Amino acid sequence: METEQFERKLVAILYADVAGYSRLTGADEAGTHRTLSTYLDLFTKAIESHRGTVVHYAGDAILAEFGMASDALTCAINVQQDLQERDTELPEERQVRFRIGVNLGEVIVDRDDIYGEGVNIAARLENLAEPGGVCVSEAVRNAVGGKLPLDYEFMGEQKVKNIEEPVRAYHARLAPGAELPKPSAPRKARPNWLWSAGIAAALVLLIGGSLAYLKPWESREEPASVERMAFPLPDRPSIAVLPFTNMSGDPEQGYFADGMTEDLITDLSKVAGLFVIARNSTFAYKGKSPDIRRVAEELGVRYVLEGSVRRSGDQVRINAQLIDATTGGHMWADRYDGNLKDIFGLQDEVTRNIVTILAVQLTTDDKERATRKETENAQAYDAFLKGWEHYLRQRPNEFRTAISHFEKAVELDPQYARAYAALAATYWETWKRFWHKNLGLPYGSHEPRFRAEQFLAKAMQNPTPLAHQVASGMLLHMQQHEDAIAEAQRAITLDPNDADSYIALAGALSLAGRPDEAFSWVERAMRLNPHYPPYYLYQLGLAQFGIKQLETAASTLETATALNPDDRWSYRLLLATYGLLGRSEDTTRTIQAIKERDKRGWLSAMDPLTVRTSAFWLPFKYPEDAERLAQGLRNAGIPD
Repeated sequence: METEQFERKLVAILYADVAGYSRLTGADEAGTHRTLSTYLDLFTKAIESHRGTVVHYAGDAILAEFGMASDALTCAINVQQDLQERDTELPEERQVRFRIGVNLGEVIVDRDDIYGEGVNIAARLENLAEPGGVCVSEAVRNAVGGKLPLDYEFMGEQKVKNIEEPVRAYHARLAPGAELPKPSAPRKARPNWLWSAGIAAALVLLIGGSLAYLKPWESREEPASVERMAFPLPDRPSIAVLPFTNMSGDPEQGYFADGMTEDLITDLSKVAGLFVIARNSTFAYKGKSPDIRRVAEELGVRYVLEGSVRRSGDQVRINAQLIDATTGGHMWADRYDGNLKDIFGLQDEVTRNIVTILAVQLTTDDKERATRKETENAQAYDAFLKGWEHYLRQRPNEFRTAISHFEKAVELDPQYARAYAALAATYWETWKRFWHKNLGLPYGSHEPRFRAEQFLAKAMQNPTPLAHQVASGMLLHMQQHEDAIAEAQRAITLDPNDADSYIALAGALSLAGRPDEAFSWVERAMRLNPHYPPYYLYQLGLAQFGIKQLETAASTLETATALNPDDRWSYRLLLATYGLLGRSEDTTRTIQAIKERDKRGWLSAMDPLTVRTSAFWLPFKYPEDAERLAQGLRNAGIPD
């Protein structure tokens, strides 16, 4: 027998009923009906003004749904205050007082109505409320948290009719002397979804790659444990944005979902009041259907955002869900439909809602950074995302493809600074790694560097953190250490949560003779990016080498080369460290490993393993630091 599949969704449910309605109608049927009719009209207007929808009326009862728990609870408190004031105009025996229950949970949608346990719990909470009062479930309490000026009185675990598990209930009341925020304007209706597949441009919980609609109401095994977290929770709201699931039915659209995720991370990172985990760490969970508890404990965050993207042609759908991992509670979920040309507005709305839910106050700088748009051309943005996917793979052939997409982006929008910065970064990395051949450039020429400088000049007309990072690296190689430090600091100012900017600053400080200062910046970068790439360890080892913690530096650099055997810079610094320590056996073993890799063309005539080339890639500001490096390499048997 087939089982019919009903639409399900997560909503905040408000259920209200009149206390003692039978008694009131028995005493004055006509008068009670007139009052009730007036109050239901007021109730309806309040629900609509708080972005809710009345599902149905049943005599003296009203059922409504909201997209956010905070809207439902604000509506409930406000309407009770309004009705209480109106009741004072009536004799006590004729006063019509509602009880209200609010729950957050799953509902089944059928024939323009909603059903299920989520609705049943809201109705049971209504029974537990005082006349004129509001009773909420723990799910609502956790979702709203401290964002509203309310006092909550725990009522214990309530065993209610037809609900198997006890319900943890709370009386919710406005705190003395406090006022609730005014209701926001009702949300404008978005275009109907007319496509079986579409683009969802931001975030949604999808478990196990299922093609079913998001089920954020499904409970986790248990909340994340703060005690088991790998790092202490920051003193500001901390969040990890997991990779969006590509729901487009086309694997080729994966770049778009990844780009949406990264852009949301970037937008949130610009808010100084948030602590945002870096892309590299959250993308480690891509395609793994991670347990939210595990993610929070491994990354040391309280909030986790999940999402999905669906795209069909120019149509986009975004589903998003924010979870408080320490409670397992779902704080917010929403869906956004629109056109590709509206994608930047959709992104802004998602970011704005998250910041509001987390009750973060935006500074003037935050607002300026958040509203700064890199392009208004959706096609240029799409081309950039395609290129960025290839750039992140950090392979020679991928760089060639990345460049073609970035060039397309700047052709479509000649003012697209981020695309110019990406071109500069790609050519700069090509020059440093001697990947000329793959771009069809003369081997060993400085052409990639010249192109990087040209594109960087264009990127600096409206600089991004990436542009400042590339500039910092270039200035270091020109021995302009103080300017390199200043560029890295500018990158951090633009994005206070960009871990790579901290690494750029650490490297500049170490080579400028200030390795003791570099430590804290490497540590901050590693905290923002717990699944950090191996080159973070290179920067840590460089700082340790600078302050002469040689044994520790050797251990750090050994780990870096084990994680990335192609890391020329860590190998050179490791050999210098071994040489200063007199560890001849480790030196011999490392040189042999380099020779084995060189059989496949790892080194080259342009980049031999010598003291001179090592000094080129480690341009210390002070001669004594450069000489210490050279002496260590000579001790290791490396020729000048």
